Amino acid sequence: MGFVTRNIYYFDAPGAVNTSDAARFAVERARELGIKKIVVASTSGRTALAFRDAMEGTDLELVVVTHVVGFSKPGEWEFEEEAAAILRAEGAKIITGTHALSGLERAVTRSSKLGGSSRTEAIAEALRRVVAVGLKVAVECVLIAADQGAISIDEEVVAVGGTASGADTVCVIRPAHTATFFDLQVREIVAMPRNR
Repeated sequence: MGFVTRNIYYFDAPGAVNTSDAARFAVERARELGIKKIVVASTSGRTALAFRDAMEGTDLELVVVTHVVGFSKPGEWEFEEEAAAILRAEGAKIITGTHALSGLERAVTRSSKLGGSSRTEAIAEALRRVVAVGLKVAVECVLIAADQGAISIDEEVVAVGGTASGADTVCVIRPAHTATFFDLQVREIVAMPRNR
């Protein structure tokens, strides 16, 4: 029977304070496994820039997944234009796609006429509460990136999410498209907050 031993890191609490360590752990695991791409969630661009710094001097590719235009305010993109320009100039891919685990479902839930929760939102809530908010974010970013063609479904990626801001959850995922969600596999948890 075969097995491997790898480090798993646990943060005392969730949040942006863990971003630099999460970036270091993500790069470490990608290099250890020969993974080529790191997929990271970033709302403003600050988290993406921290990962860019941690990846300096490697041949790793950065795929940044951002909120859609209008997520917080109609017609507004929250990602900082300067950060986007820096990242693009250095070869990072910036993906802005509809949230795979909410999107249109959120409109139904928020509707005073329809109300209730959807099965999609139940999956998202289970990932948030049972494991970590950052795991839900990382999984969703991988779905979005695969749907946009930024990553292959045939190669593992290191995926990173966070709780509210920054990064605090790092995992290794075999991607899938949203339409084939149950083919996605979280293969390793590299880092996560222990208390949530």
